[in-house]
Amino acid sequence: MRFLMMTTETRTVPDEQLMTEMGRFIEEMSRAGVLLATGGLDPRATRITSSGGTVTVTDGPYTEAKEAVVGFALIETRTKEEAVELSKRFWRIAGDGAGVIQQVFGPEDPMPGQ
Repeated sequence: MRFLMMTTETRTVPDEQLMTEMGRFIEEMSRAGVLLATGGLDPRATRITSSGGTVTVTDGPYTEAKEAVVGFALIETRTKEEAVELSKRFWRIAGDGAGVIQQVFGPEDPMPGQ
């Protein structure tokens, strides 16, 4: 099962110790084959909307967006519980903040009922 773990808010300023611990965690997950991709996101997003055949493009940043995704990790685990445990480990290292975990569906992991 694949899951997208998204960081929507951080309140901890990273220091050298945090970066070292996070580096070890990322390396461990990579060696285990659990971490498929990870990265931070540029706050200068571009919003695309489509309505009635008209596509509108609006450049960011969107300071009013309180739950903007600022970072992500795409992981593969056997269960949702394993994904939650990895997220808990991440937040023990990262400190204060908030995030979201969502299952990713695709050819290898079809949506339930398909």
